[in-house]
Amino acid sequence: MEPWMIACIIVVSLLALLLTGLPVAFALTGLSALLLFLFLGPSALYMVVGAAFKQIGTEVFIAIPLFVFMAAVLQFSGIASSLYKTMHMWMGPIRGGLAIGTIFICTIIDALSGIGATATSTMGLIALPEMIKRNYDKNMVVGAIAVGGALGPLIPPSVLMIIVGGYAQLSVGKLFMGGVFPGLLISMGYAVYIGIRCMIRPQDGPAMGREEQGAFWEKVKNLRFVILPIGLILFIMGGIYGGVFTPTEAAGFGALGAIVVAIIYGKFSISNMTGALQLSLKISCMIMWLVMGGGCYSALITVTGTGNLVLDILGGLPFGVTGIILVMLGISLIMGMFIDPVAICMICIPIFIPVLKTLSIDPLWFMLLFVISVVIGYITPPFGLNIFYMKGVAPDDVSVMDIYKGVIPFTVIKIGCLGLCIIFPWILTYLPRLIR
Repeated sequence: MEPWMIACIIVVSLLALLLTGLPVAFALTGLSALLLFLFLGPSALYMVVGAAFKQIGTEVFIAIPLFVFMAAVLQFSGIASSLYKTMHMWMGPIRGGLAIGTIFICTIIDALSGIGATATSTMGLIALPEMIKRNYDKNMVVGAIAVGGALGPLIPPSVLMIIVGGYAQLSVGKLFMGGVFPGLLISMGYAVYIGIRCMIRPQDGPAMGREEQGAFWEKVKNLRFVILPIGLILFIMGGIYGGVFTPTEAAGFGALGAIVVAIIYGKFSISNMTGALQLSLKISCMIMWLVMGGGCYSALITVTGTGNLVLDILGGLPFGVTGIILVMLGISLIMGMFIDPVAICMICIPIFIPVLKTLSIDPLWFMLLFVISVVIGYITPPFGLNIFYMKGVAPDDVSVMDIYKGVIPFTVIKIGCLGLCIIFPWILTYLPRLIR
């Protein structure tokens, strides 16, 4: 059978399985086993087992359940409520201040969780009712909360970057540091947009009345709720940056630090810890099944020559290296509209890596661009994950169409920041080059 026919069978079969609603992990694993058996015979099934065990035995993936546990402990410790109370007092007097503050709080929570659902779900329950009660524009605030939470996979420590680093065989620490500037750039872009919009249209984000602002010393007192979370973030990232510990060790320290924060806030209890363990077990199992499925699919792509075929097709495009980069990013952007970002990594990375090596493209720079483009999928209609997280916690009078309208301006900002990272590569590569 011709290589192009095998490639078509692999791609079409996978898309057909995904359209049936079959979980992505089982679609990847099952399809890989079946096609390897059909193309190479029964002995090829050893590849499925070998690929699966190779992935789950990769040391860097140990960090995933630890970072997920850290996020779960912080979620059950009520840290988001404390952060929002502080932000409410300091940012409320500014036009659009509650929405801008929500973006900043989401950024902090994202840096503590590393996943896209935590900040959106939490702030959707806490901040959304407060802003709607104060007559903030509904589309703007649901969009702000949805996109604020979607920074989680980009701002370190990121579970998605751990997966990308494991599959692309790149330093996770350098990926983490590379995500700092674009994450902050996008967060500031969101805040500037909200500020300008509320200056032009004050009715979209009215300032809070003086009677709600609280006394100055009360505001200062509430800053204590910000110090510990930021301190934990700086401890983790500083340790990685300084070479004191690896990302896997940082995950362990982060999990321990989250428990300490919970104790200090008086939120440490058997019920909270049980809930955190159950949530982290559920999420970790889901991710590791995807990791195993991706390993099996990568083996299928390699042994059938599909990766080389894609390399030949992309290498033959008359666009030059920059054009090929844009095509690969465009593929990931389009896939992000329909498929889970982790699944996109499983599907695309085995195909893109040979292209990067052949064209001498910096793999660290491209994979950071790839992460940004994949993360855009969290907020891209019609099936962005954070859109549905937002819908799940929003009041009944907030429709999916309201969220679509709300996220579109923020999506444009995020794509613009992706463009800046392409034009100015140092935004992504400056900090990783300094890491020890």
